[in-house]
Amino acid sequence: MEENTEKAGRVFLYELINFIEDSLVDSHNSYKAIPQFADTPELDTVLEQDPAVIQSNMGFMLPKDDSLEKISSDIRSCRACRLYAGRKNTVPGFGSIKPVVMVLGEAPGAEEDASGLPFVGAAGKLLDKMLSAIGLSRENNCFIGNIVKCRPPHNRDPAPDEQAACMPFLERQIALLDPKAFLTIGRIPGQALLNTKDSLGRLRGKVYDFRGKPLVASYHPSALLRDESYKRPAWEDLKLLKSMLDKLGK
Repeated sequence: MEENTEKAGRVFLYELINFIEDSLVDSHNSYKAIPQFADTPELDTVLEQDPAVIQSNMGFMLPKDDSLEKISSDIRSCRACRLYAGRKNTVPGFGSIKPVVMVLGEAPGAEEDASGLPFVGAAGKLLDKMLSAIGLSRENNCFIGNIVKCRPPHNRDPAPDEQAACMPFLERQIALLDPKAFLTIGRIPGQALLNTKDSLGRLRGKVYDFRGKPLVASYHPSALLRDESYKRPAWEDLKLLKSMLDKLGK
């Protein structure tokens, strides 16, 4: 009886979140399938029963012998949140398999959803120029992705539960790629990785320790396209990141 009550509560909460989302974005005619909520076993029990997983330092279960291909496949088949119902393509990320820097935005946009690749529009071209200015590129020494791997409707901010649903994939990518530093672009990825509600204005301009690696938060390239006044502080953030990489000898 207790288990049934818990599952009913999850379904009720899911439907409530959908109702609120529909009210905000006026998409009440769209259909969203309810995920199959299963009982969640205790982590210690799972680890004892299945030697094919290991526990990460964020508490997630990581498959042994993981690969980017396996992560991408798992993302494609994921239905853990409502975003799967409206996607054309998942956007796992793209770049070097041994990145110096992992660059993280918040979520794919329309062009990324259509192509399955991250940062392919005007903002992506600007991002490439910004990275090139400090000797970085997605082809050679960066991996570029997002906190959330599917496009939210109308390019709205990804909801907290959507971020939480995608976080295990990001955790696996970080563990596999082992970047030397992180660059978060936009408010949401900085808040998500640093576990804070501080505004981007408060976050940027500093170097943070994220699991023993330097992390710099800066503006999203799309913000620079909308408002040129952000270009100077964004450049200062990139120089700050470059100084950290120089100290690491990268």
